[in-house]
Amino acid sequence: MSERDEKASPRLKARIGGFLYLLIIAGSLFIPFAVAPTGLMMGDAALPSVARILADKQLYILSGTAQLMLGVCDVCLALILYELLKPVGKSLALLATFFKLIFVTIANANLFNHFAPLVLLTGSEPLRAFNPDQLHALALMFIRLRTTGFDIALVFFGFHCVLIGYLILRSTFFPRILGLLMMIGGVGYLANIFAAVIPPALAARLFPYIMLPAGVAELLLAMWLIVVGVNVVKWRAASAAL
Repeated sequence: MSERDEKASPRLKARIGGFLYLLIIAGSLFIPFAVAPTGLMMGDAALPSVARILADKQLYILSGTAQLMLGVCDVCLALILYELLKPVGKSLALLATFFKLIFVTIANANLFNHFAPLVLLTGSEPLRAFNPDQLHALALMFIRLRTTGFDIALVFFGFHCVLIGYLILRSTFFPRILGLLMMIGGVGYLANIFAAVIPPALAARLFPYIMLPAGVAELLLAMWLIVVGVNVVKWRAASAAL
């Protein structure tokens, strides 16, 4: 590898990470709601909402499959951020990666709850012992479990964001404001778990405001990684000090 390529390596990793981050943000915003509006994701008992799963069955399956692909992107991004932030603190960077991998594991395992309503509502042979109202109730239960499961996963993602923010704040090759915003956003993800113990109507009102700092922080970090990357000279100086 030439000296020029070697110097460009961390910046190239940063830009790849930035594009992955943008893909994850876009997918997280649109994929879950492709066939499931907010009311359905919150466990709305209205029959038309649940029936929409059957109306757009292929899109519903595609939505779940796409979320698995986003999990792959999440793992790749976690490894890139580890490589970029390792010079600041190897142990903390490793811990942040660990929390991200737990998040991905729980979120992907939670997709069993995503596909369960589809199985119940298609009325396969073993399910004929249940009447339609019972199947509807079971489908609704799995929808609510999916929401709860993702809230649990977000707790680990919140710890990941707080640690990533702290490492960025301590670094000399990223703007400190990005680190501060990521830490605030991480606290927002951690606070989201309380949505499971407050009335759904109140949770629906508070959710956008709790998540807003996190959304802004992650979008800014993704754009910075793409447009600027890292200060290569300072990054290599920090790497040499390991």
